[in-house]
Amino acid sequence: MDNFKDKTVFVTGAGGGIGKAIALTFAKKGAYVALADVKKEYVEKVAEEIKAIGGKALALAVDVTNYASVKSAVNETVNAFGSLDIAVNNAGVVGIGSIEEIDEQEWDRVLSVNAKGVFICTKAVLEVMKPQKSGAIINTASIAGKMGMAHLSHYVASKFAVIGFTNSIAKEVAETGITVNAICPGIIGTGMWRGEGGIADRWKQDDETESQSWERNKKTLIPQGVDQSAEDIADAVLFIASAPHITGQAIAVDGGMTM
Repeated sequence: MDNFKDKTVFVTGAGGGIGKAIALTFAKKGAYVALADVKKEYVEKVAEEIKAIGGKALALAVDVTNYASVKSAVNETVNAFGSLDIAVNNAGVVGIGSIEEIDEQEWDRVLSVNAKGVFICTKAVLEVMKPQKSGAIINTASIAGKMGMAHLSHYVASKFAVIGFTNSIAKEVAETGITVNAICPGIIGTGMWRGEGGIADRWKQDDETESQSWERNKKTLIPQGVDQSAEDIADAVLFIASAPHITGQAIAVDGGMTM
């Protein structure tokens, strides 16, 4: 895997989970990292962690559904580090509910962040990458962008949109030296999967606890039988960012779930 020393990486949703793992992994490879999240305090601690290991980091408050907010963050990143080489459009929200439970406002909330947010971030970073004729864009989709899942119709719709959008933009910029790909995380034991109201809880069978549901679904859905980690996803993102001839792909890190 290439050394990312002195490369600039812009990561949205970097305050925790997958986004934090991606940011830290790039920083350990020598990259300058701009950490963006909806509130600056979400990423300030991550910036401190990066600086503690000798890295360079910038904490930014960004609303990915607002072009002016994203453009301002991109400009601040370039002003701080001199370039923008890799963008990981990772910010996203989840929602769980049947078609009867999902109202119009909830549909708009999930689609706005997950699909519109990727569009806006891609548009903003391409304004920097196109003139320099280089760059890598990685959009966080999901295995839910490859297969339907009960009680996740709006989330699934948003992630299918990310994959289709990624493929289209990759074709638009294919001759510019810029690659555009999607990463599709599998089942990770945090966030939407675990805890009260999570998918494992929602998919419980009669007399089954949330933990028992989690173990059953993990073994049933994943051929390898084990869940993935945020670090697994980060490693895949670094690989994609270092591969100049991988573009327009939606690469799953899911233990074989979508094979």
